[in-house]
Amino acid sequence: MTKVKFTKGELKRQRDALKQFQRYLPTLQLKKQQLQLEILQQSLVLKDKKQALAKKKQAIYTWVNLLADPQVDLKLFLKPKNTITHPKNIAGIDIAVFDTVEFTETEYDLFVMPLWLDLAIEAFKELISLNKSILVTEESISILRHELRITTQRVNLFEKVKIPDAEENIRLIKIYIGDQMANAVGRSKIAKKKIEEFILEEAIA
Repeated sequence: MTKVKFTKGELKRQRDALKQFQRYLPTLQLKKQQLQLEILQQSLVLKDKKQALAKKKQAIYTWVNLLADPQVDLKLFLKPKNTITHPKNIAGIDIAVFDTVEFTETEYDLFVMPLWLDLAIEAFKELISLNKSILVTEESISILRHELRITTQRVNLFEKVKIPDAEENIRLIKIYIGDQMANAVGRSKIAKKKIEEFILEEAIA
């Protein structure tokens, strides 16, 4: 606890600070709850995407031997150009939400290439898109968790340090000022009594 001055001015400052802390704390608590909820929702979305990716890979495994065809280099037809996202604001924090992946279009001779190539290209585009989507979601969760740690630290600071310190400072200052007032009243009574005794002595004399 920082050292405080036992004055009326300091008492007002501490009261103002306490009001500010108590007004700001609910906002921090709400932000913490919103972040926790969004992390939970994003984690569920991430789990679903990973399951979808695993299923997609499993489906590809059933015909992956076709890719051994020496006349086909599938990589030539799978060139991601842009990952498109849009922002989402959670309690003042912007995260990215995946939309789609844009691929560079590559033309090929339908009469030369095998019939399965179209299906293979589409399947791997979905695979790449799912993987990019997972990366975007993981990055968003990481951002939210970082912000949650900071917000939780601030909530704890207000709840466990700032507010209790201000309340204790106010209590101590009020006790000190009360004691000073009581002492002043006591001294006043003593001074008044001495004056009355002096006047009485002078009257007798």
